[in-house]
Amino acid sequence: MLRLILGGVLAVLAGAAAAQEYPAKPIRFIVPFTPGGGTDIVARTVAAKLTETKKWAIAVENKPGAGGNLGVDQAAKSAPDGYTMVIGQTSNLAINPTLYRKLPYDPVKDLAPVVLMVSAPIILVTSDKRPYKSLAEVVAAAKAKPGQLSYGSPGNGTVAHLTAELFQRAAGIQLTHIPYKGASQAMTDLMGGQVDLYLSSVPSAISQIKGGKLRALAVTGAKRSAELPEVPAVAESGYKGFDVTTWYGLLFPAGTPEPVVKLVNGEVNRVLKLAEVRSRLAAEGGDVLGGTPAEFAAVLKTDLTKWGQIVKQSGAKVD
Repeated sequence: MLRLILGGVLAVLAGAAAAQEYPAKPIRFIVPFTPGGGTDIVARTVAAKLTETKKWAIAVENKPGAGGNLGVDQAAKSAPDGYTMVIGQTSNLAINPTLYRKLPYDPVKDLAPVVLMVSAPIILVTSDKRPYKSLAEVVAAAKAKPGQLSYGSPGNGTVAHLTAELFQRAAGIQLTHIPYKGASQAMTDLMGGQVDLYLSSVPSAISQIKGGKLRALAVTGAKRSAELPEVPAVAESGYKGFDVTTWYGLLFPAGTPEPVVKLVNGEVNRVLKLAEVRSRLAAEGGDVLGGTPAEFAAVLKTDLTKWGQIVKQSGAKVD
C-alpha cells in the first residue's frame, strides 16, 4: 500500500514538473485530413496563434487517409508525453467506430480529450455553372431523374456523407455519392463539372462562395450561418427539425500527464478568446467553443451513441 501511494505521489510530482518545463521541444500536431479543409484551417489557426503568443514550436503535419483514421491512429499510438497531439472531429471520433468493422484505435480509451475548439454546419454547394439556385430546385431535379444527380463528400462515412443520407430520406430523393479523400480534389471536380453538388464544411467552401465560383444552397445547422446570412437552413426550407453540425477538438494520446493536459487546455482556451482568432474562425463559418476536457469527453460519449445509430440506420459500412 505504501509503495502504491508513493508511486502515485511521484507520478503526480513528475507530471507537475513536466508541465512546468513544457514544452521543452517542438510539438507535433497531426491533422488527419488534406490541407485546405475545415479541419486543417482550424488546426493551423490555433497552432499559429500559440506559436505567436507563447513561442511554442508546433509542427503541423497532414496525415490523411482512411477517413481520418490514419492520422488519429498515429497520434493514439504516440508516446503520451505531450509532444504529439491531434485534431479530431465528429467523423473520425464519433462516426468511424461504428462505420468501420475494425478501427485501429478506441477514441475513448486511446485518446485524452483536451478541448473542443469549433463547431460548424455542413453546407450544400454547387458550381456557378450549374442551374440550381435553391434546395427546392435540387430536390425537384432529383425527383425528375432519380440517381442522375451526383454529390461529392470528403469521404465515405464522413459527417457530410451521412448528412446527405439523412437528407435524401427526408426529401424522398436519390442522389449518387462520389466520395473523395478530402476537400481539395472534390472542390476542383465540383468547379470542373465532374460532380453536381458537394457537401462541405463551411471553412472549406466559404472563400469560393464569396468569390462567386460556388453557389451555396443550404446549411444543415438549425440556424443560418452568421458569415452566410443569405443562405437558408435546411430546416427552414421545408424540413423542420433538420439539424446537423460537426465539431473539431484537440486530443493527446491517453496517459498524457494531467498537468500537461490542463496547461494546454488553458492555453487553447485563452487563444480561442482572442478577438482575432474568433474573427478568423467566424469568417470561416465556425462557432468558437472552448471548455474543459471533461466537457469534451461528455460530447464525445453522447455523439458516439447518436452517430452510431445514424450509421446503423443508413446501412453504411467501410471495411
